Amino acid sequence: MGQAKPVLVPDVSQRNIEIAYSFTGAELLLFGAILYPGGRAPDRGEKPAEIVVVVKGPTQSVLVREKAKVAGIWVNAERMRYRSAPSFYAVASSRPIRSIVDERTRAIYELGIDSLQLSPASSAVPDVQARFDAGLVDLRARSGLYYEAPGAVEITDGVLYRARLAIPARVPVGRFTAETFLIRDGRVIAAAVRTLDIRKSGFERFVAQSAEQHSIWYGLVAVALSVLFGWGAGAIWRRF
Repeated sequence: MGQAKPVLVPDVSQRNIEIAYSFTGAELLLFGAILYPGGRAPDRGEKPAEIVVVVKGPTQSVLVREKAKVAGIWVNAERMRYRSAPSFYAVASSRPIRSIVDERTRAIYELGIDSLQLSPASSAVPDVQARFDAGLVDLRARSGLYYEAPGAVEITDGVLYRARLAIPARVPVGRFTAETFLIRDGRVIAAAVRTLDIRKSGFERFVAQSAEQHSIWYGLVAVALSVLFGWGAGAIWRRF
Protein backbone atom coordinates (compact mmCIF):
# COMPACT_ATOMS: atom_id res chain seq x y z
CA MET A 1 0.00 0.00 0.00
CA GLY A 2 1.22 3.50 -0.83
CA GLN A 3 1.91 6.01 1.85
CA ALA A 4 -1.14 8.07 2.79
CA LYS A 5 -1.01 11.65 1.58
CA PRO A 6 -2.07 14.85 3.35
CA VAL A 7 -5.54 16.27 2.71
CA LEU A 8 -6.43 19.93 2.20
CA VAL A 9 -9.44 21.49 3.92
CA PRO A 10 -9.86 24.93 2.29
CA ASP A 11 -12.47 27.65 2.68
CA VAL A 12 -13.11 31.26 1.64
CA SER A 13 -14.29 34.22 3.69
CA GLN A 14 -17.18 34.99 1.34
CA ARG A 15 -19.15 32.53 -0.75
CA ASN A 16 -21.17 35.36 -2.30
CA ILE A 17 -19.97 38.82 -3.32
CA GLU A 18 -22.64 41.29 -4.43
CA ILE A 19 -21.85 44.18 -6.75
CA ALA A 20 -23.87 47.37 -6.36
CA TYR A 21 -23.38 50.76 -8.03
CA SER A 22 -21.04 51.79 -5.21
CA PHE A 23 -18.86 48.65 -5.41
CA THR A 24 -15.17 49.60 -5.34
CA GLY A 25 -13.68 46.14 -4.94
CA ALA A 26 -13.34 43.59 -2.17
CA GLU A 27 -10.72 41.56 -0.35
CA LEU A 28 -11.10 37.80 -0.37
CA LEU A 29 -9.57 35.74 2.45
CA LEU A 30 -8.67 32.17 1.53
CA PHE A 31 -7.69 29.90 4.40
CA GLY A 32 -7.59 26.29 5.45
CA ALA A 33 -5.69 23.45 7.03
CA ILE A 34 -3.38 20.65 5.94
CA LEU A 35 -4.47 17.37 7.54
CA TYR A 36 -1.64 14.86 7.78
CA PRO A 37 -2.26 11.10 8.05
CA GLY A 38 -3.06 10.02 11.61
CA GLY A 39 -3.61 13.62 12.66
CA ARG A 40 0.10 14.09 13.17
CA ALA A 41 2.02 17.32 12.70
CA PRO A 42 4.67 17.46 9.96
CA ASP A 43 8.03 16.05 11.00
CA ARG A 44 10.84 18.54 11.47
CA GLY A 45 12.98 16.49 9.10
CA GLU A 46 10.44 16.78 6.28
CA LYS A 47 10.85 19.41 3.63
CA PRO A 48 8.32 22.20 4.18
CA ALA A 49 5.18 22.09 2.08
CA GLU A 50 4.26 24.98 -0.18
CA ILE A 51 0.77 26.32 -0.93
CA VAL A 52 -0.49 27.84 -4.18
CA VAL A 53 -4.03 29.23 -4.45
CA VAL A 54 -5.55 29.98 -7.87
CA VAL A 55 -8.78 31.96 -8.21
CA LYS A 56 -10.42 31.88 -11.64
CA GLY A 57 -13.46 33.63 -13.03
CA PRO A 58 -15.81 32.14 -15.63
CA THR A 59 -14.32 31.66 -19.09
CA GLN A 60 -15.51 33.85 -21.95
CA SER A 61 -14.96 34.40 -25.65
CA VAL A 62 -12.62 37.33 -26.31
CA LEU A 63 -11.73 39.27 -29.45
CA VAL A 64 -8.31 40.95 -29.30
CA ARG A 65 -7.54 43.67 -31.85
CA GLU A 66 -4.09 45.01 -32.61
CA LYS A 67 -3.75 48.64 -33.62
CA ALA A 68 -1.34 49.87 -36.28
CA LYS A 69 -0.39 53.36 -37.39
CA VAL A 70 -1.39 54.01 -41.01
CA ALA A 71 -0.72 57.45 -42.54
CA GLY A 72 -0.37 58.90 -39.04
CA ILE A 73 -3.69 57.46 -37.83
CA TRP A 74 -4.11 54.55 -35.43
CA VAL A 75 -6.49 51.95 -36.89
CA ASN A 76 -7.45 48.36 -36.09
CA ALA A 77 -5.18 45.97 -37.94
CA GLU A 78 -4.88 42.27 -37.13
CA ARG A 79 -7.20 40.55 -34.71
CA MET A 80 -7.55 37.19 -32.98
CA ARG A 81 -10.50 35.57 -31.24
CA TYR A 82 -10.14 33.30 -28.23
CA ARG A 83 -12.81 30.67 -27.65
CA SER A 84 -12.25 30.66 -23.91
CA ALA A 85 -10.10 32.72 -21.58
CA PRO A 86 -10.54 33.23 -17.83
CA SER A 87 -12.35 36.48 -17.16
CA PHE A 88 -10.37 36.72 -13.91
CA TYR A 89 -7.17 34.99 -12.81
CA ALA A 90 -5.25 35.55 -9.59
CA VAL A 91 -2.65 33.31 -8.01
CA ALA A 92 -1.18 33.56 -4.52
CA SER A 93 1.72 31.41 -3.38
CA SER A 94 3.94 30.90 -0.34
CA ARG A 95 7.02 31.51 -2.52
CA PRO A 96 7.51 32.56 -6.17
CA ILE A 97 5.95 29.79 -8.28
CA ARG A 98 9.04 29.29 -10.43
CA SER A 99 10.99 28.35 -7.31
CA ILE A 100 8.33 25.82 -6.25
CA VAL A 101 7.53 23.79 -9.40
CA ASP A 102 9.07 23.24 -12.82
CA GLU A 103 7.69 24.44 -16.15
CA ARG A 104 5.91 21.17 -16.93
CA THR A 105 4.01 21.15 -13.63
CA ARG A 106 3.10 24.80 -14.04
CA ALA A 107 1.65 24.04 -17.46
CA ILE A 108 -0.34 21.01 -16.26
CA TYR A 109 -2.02 22.87 -13.39
CA GLU A 110 -1.95 26.37 -14.98
CA LEU A 111 0.08 27.80 -12.12
CA GLY A 112 1.05 31.32 -13.10
CA ILE A 113 -0.06 33.77 -15.75
CA ASP A 114 2.57 32.56 -18.21
CA SER A 115 1.12 29.02 -17.91
CA LEU A 116 -2.48 29.88 -18.76
CA GLN A 117 -3.94 27.64 -21.48
CA LEU A 118 -5.65 30.14 -23.76
CA SER A 119 -7.77 28.75 -26.61
CA PRO A 120 -7.49 30.71 -29.88
CA ALA A 121 -10.33 30.11 -32.32
CA SER A 122 -7.95 29.95 -35.29
CA SER A 123 -4.37 28.90 -35.81
CA ALA A 124 -1.55 31.38 -36.24
CA VAL A 125 2.22 31.23 -36.53
CA PRO A 126 3.89 30.95 -33.10
CA ASP A 127 5.27 34.51 -33.12
CA VAL A 128 1.86 36.03 -33.87
CA GLN A 129 0.15 33.77 -31.35
CA ALA A 130 2.62 34.73 -28.63
CA ARG A 131 2.16 38.43 -29.42
CA PHE A 132 -1.63 38.27 -29.08
CA ASP A 133 -1.42 36.11 -25.95
CA ALA A 134 0.86 38.70 -24.36
CA GLY A 135 -1.50 41.48 -25.47
CA LEU A 136 -4.54 39.80 -23.92
CA VAL A 137 -2.71 39.17 -20.65
CA ASP A 138 -1.39 42.75 -20.56
CA LEU A 139 -4.85 44.24 -21.11
CA ARG A 140 -6.33 42.26 -18.25
CA ALA A 141 -3.36 42.78 -15.99
CA ARG A 142 -3.69 46.56 -16.38
CA SER A 143 -7.35 46.25 -15.31
CA GLY A 144 -6.38 44.22 -12.24
CA LEU A 145 -8.10 41.12 -13.62
CA TYR A 146 -4.90 39.05 -14.01
CA TYR A 147 -2.17 39.15 -11.38
CA GLU A 148 0.19 37.10 -9.23
CA ALA A 149 0.89 37.56 -5.53
CA PRO A 150 4.07 35.64 -4.62
CA GLY A 151 4.58 35.33 -0.89
CA ALA A 152 0.93 36.19 -0.15
CA VAL A 153 0.24 32.77 1.39
CA GLU A 154 1.20 32.47 5.06
CA ILE A 155 1.68 28.98 6.50
CA THR A 156 1.60 28.54 10.30
CA ASP A 157 3.28 25.52 11.92
CA GLY A 158 3.12 23.70 8.60
CA VAL A 159 -0.62 23.13 9.13
CA LEU A 160 -2.69 26.31 8.81
CA TYR A 161 -2.51 28.65 5.84
CA ARG A 162 -4.17 31.84 4.69
CA ALA A 163 -3.95 34.31 1.83
CA ARG A 164 -5.67 37.56 0.87
CA LEU A 165 -6.50 38.43 -2.73
CA ALA A 166 -7.96 41.66 -4.07
CA ILE A 167 -11.15 41.55 -6.12
CA PRO A 168 -11.16 44.66 -8.39
CA ALA A 169 -14.16 46.86 -9.04
CA ARG A 170 -14.28 45.76 -12.70
CA VAL A 171 -14.57 42.07 -11.83
CA PRO A 172 -17.07 40.16 -14.02
CA VAL A 173 -20.02 38.33 -12.51
CA GLY A 174 -20.46 34.57 -12.42
CA ARG A 175 -19.24 31.41 -10.71
CA PHE A 176 -15.61 31.57 -9.54
CA THR A 177 -13.37 28.75 -8.40
CA ALA A 178 -10.67 28.89 -5.72
CA GLU A 179 -8.31 25.94 -6.13
CA THR A 180 -5.64 25.20 -3.53
CA PHE A 181 -2.56 23.09 -4.29
CA LEU A 182 -0.26 21.50 -1.72
CA ILE A 183 3.24 21.07 -3.15
CA ARG A 184 6.31 19.29 -1.83
CA ASP A 185 9.57 18.53 -3.62
CA GLY A 186 8.17 20.15 -6.77
CA ARG A 187 5.18 17.76 -6.91
CA VAL A 188 1.49 18.48 -6.32
CA ILE A 189 0.49 16.04 -3.58
CA ALA A 190 -3.00 17.37 -2.80
CA ALA A 191 -5.58 19.74 -4.26
CA ALA A 192 -9.02 20.99 -3.31
CA VAL A 193 -11.57 23.39 -4.80
CA ARG A 194 -14.14 25.80 -3.39
CA THR A 195 -16.56 27.95 -5.36
CA LEU A 196 -17.91 31.45 -4.87
CA ASP A 197 -20.43 33.56 -6.75
CA ILE A 198 -20.05 37.20 -7.73
CA ARG A 199 -23.30 38.78 -8.81
CA LYS A 200 -24.95 42.13 -9.26
CA SER A 201 -27.43 43.40 -6.69
CA GLY A 202 -30.14 46.03 -6.56
CA PHE A 203 -31.01 47.97 -9.71
CA GLU A 204 -27.89 46.71 -11.55
CA ARG A 205 -29.07 43.12 -11.05
CA PHE A 206 -32.54 44.00 -12.34
CA VAL A 207 -31.08 45.59 -15.49
CA ALA A 208 -28.72 42.67 -16.11
CA GLN A 209 -31.47 40.07 -15.68
CA SER A 210 -33.83 42.04 -17.92
CA ALA A 211 -31.23 42.25 -20.69
CA GLU A 212 -30.55 38.51 -20.44
CA GLN A 213 -34.05 37.10 -19.93
CA HIS A 214 -36.20 39.62 -21.83
CA SER A 215 -33.84 40.94 -24.48
CA ILE A 216 -36.56 42.12 -26.91
CA TRP A 217 -38.48 44.11 -24.31
CA TYR A 218 -35.21 45.43 -22.88
CA GLY A 219 -34.20 46.71 -26.32
CA LEU A 220 -37.59 48.33 -26.95
CA VAL A 221 -37.56 50.07 -23.57
CA ALA A 222 -33.98 51.26 -24.12
CA VAL A 223 -34.92 52.77 -27.52
CA ALA A 224 -38.07 54.37 -26.08
CA LEU A 225 -36.12 55.94 -23.23
CA SER A 226 -33.50 57.27 -25.65
CA VAL A 227 -36.21 58.89 -27.79
CA LEU A 228 -37.94 60.31 -24.70
CA PHE A 229 -34.76 61.81 -23.26
CA GLY A 230 -33.80 63.20 -26.67
CA TRP A 231 -37.19 64.83 -27.10
CA GLY A 232 -37.05 66.22 -23.55
CA ALA A 233 -33.59 67.68 -24.07
CA GLY A 234 -34.73 69.28 -27.35
CA ALA A 235 -37.79 70.77 -25.69
CA ILE A 236 -35.73 72.30 -22.89
CA TRP A 237 -33.21 73.69 -25.40
CA ARG A 238 -35.97 75.38 -27.45
CA ARG A 239 -37.49 76.94 -24.36
CA PHE A 240 -34.21 78.56 -23.32
